Amino acid sequence: MAVLPDGTPCWADAMFADMAGAKAFYGDVLGWTFGESSSEYGNYTQAYSDGKAVAAIVPPMPGQPGEEVHSAWCLYLASSDAATTAEKIRGNGGEVMMGPMAVGEFGSMVIAKDPGGVVFGVWQAGTHEGFEKQGASGAYTWAEVITREPAAADGFFPAVFPYDVKRMDTGQVDYKIFHVRERPVLGRMKAGPDELPPQAPNYISVYFAVDDCDAAVAKVTERGGKLYYGPMDSPFGRFAAVGDPQGAAFGVIDLGTAVGDMPVMVAD
Repeated sequence: MAVLPDGTPCWADAMFADMAGAKAFYGDVLGWTFGESSSEYGNYTQAYSDGKAVAAIVPPMPGQPGEEVHSAWCLYLASSDAATTAEKIRGNGGEVMMGPMAVGEFGSMVIAKDPGGVVFGVWQAGTHEGFEKQGASGAYTWAEVITREPAAADGFFPAVFPYDVKRMDTGQVDYKIFHVRERPVLGRMKAGPDELPPQAPNYISVYFAVDDCDAAVAKVTERGGKLYYGPMDSPFGRFAAVGDPQGAAFGVIDLGTAVGDMPVMVAD
């Protein structure tokens, strides 16, 4: 696989105090299987769909109490130079929380926040180039910045990454899409109380594809997860926002069940 252009989503992972519980939950909901834990890298454990790497889970760092773990999915955006991207993050009002840090021969990483507190990762690929499967059942398919501070995100992300910005011309929602080389790669939605309750931070919602959205939601709730909104029909597929039993929010979408006309996108 060729290395992805800067700003393209390339990987996702999450930290879980209960690794066995996370494996059981995502194995049932998304059909994932899991590889061997890498003790050299903090027991980082890759998830697979049809034998292809789609995400990873990791336990807390040694000495970190489980009750202090706030599980959340982290989306990584590709960078050809993680150190340069880190400087752009700082120079545009963001915060570098970790890195740049080499991860063996696999690549280099940065964990950062935008000015509105949205956490994301940066990944400069080495031998690990990212998702081996996308846009199909059990794999990553889309992500969007959910934020109460859209102006902060709109100013920050296109300054750090080579994004062209288009807005969805619906008159109903404040939604923009960041493009790389004319390819839509990341959404940005202004959050109201329905999308983001007062106690929840601004964040990036990561969507995984499923064969049946309603069936996936049923599995989520049966296994102790939460339904935040949906299932809902859209021109992109039937989708829902959910959370796992350890508090990590994510989306599920059935790409084969699209309803309605595609929205018009206009240059921002």
